[in-house]
Amino acid sequence: MAADVFKALADATRRAILDELQDRDGQSLFELCTRLTMRHGLGSTRQAVSQHLEVLEEAGLVTVRREGRYKFHHLDTRPLRQIAVRWPVPDEGESS
Repeated sequence: MAADVFKALADATRRAILDELQDRDGQSLFELCTRLTMRHGLGSTRQAVSQHLEVLEEAGLVTVRREGRYKFHHLDTRPLRQIAVRWPVPDEGESS
């Protein structure tokens, strides 16, 4: 699972998607595509964004909720804990 998280985070578009979900959770594919274009200047197709969302979902960073024919995407930061466990951030004042 850790490899999936690192793979998912390695791509700038996927990080932008996570940023957008952090800013406004529960977005549809259409909303995400619009925000990626307007706020990040990314001209990815809906199909490309959908593929990025699949990678994020496989890594456990995004969950999906269906309502009728719409899918809403939600950020799940729990898989990021394994990074903090592997490389903990020292408290201020602690030296490495």
